[in-house]
Amino acid sequence: MAYDEKFRIRAVEYRKEGHTLDKTAKTYKIGTTTLKKWIRMYDETGEIKDNPPKHTFKKIDPMLLEKYIEEHPDDFLSEIAIHFNCSDVAVSKALRKLKITRKKR
Repeated sequence: MAYDEKFRIRAVEYRKEGHTLDKTAKTYKIGTTTLKKWIRMYDETGEIKDNPPKHTFKKIDPMLLEKYIEEHPDDFLSEIAIHFNCSDVAVSKALRKLKITRKKR
């Protein structure tokens, strides 16, 4: 669960007002390790931003998949899966991440 940036800043400021680490963690219902990380980030950068989500492809290289789709636009998911040595569900998920639709228009 990601916490709102305002919530994080309030927790760090509460700690800097002189409250103990444990009391701050109990008050805001967060872990002490998380609070320490937020304090360190706030001291170093002056803000507490969440890391951007990472979009990784576990089984299929997206560049190779796009190239394959351009060369073979009429292949079924099962045929693409055989080419990449994975399941058709993995191909479907990879296509969804690339925002490639299989509908013909």
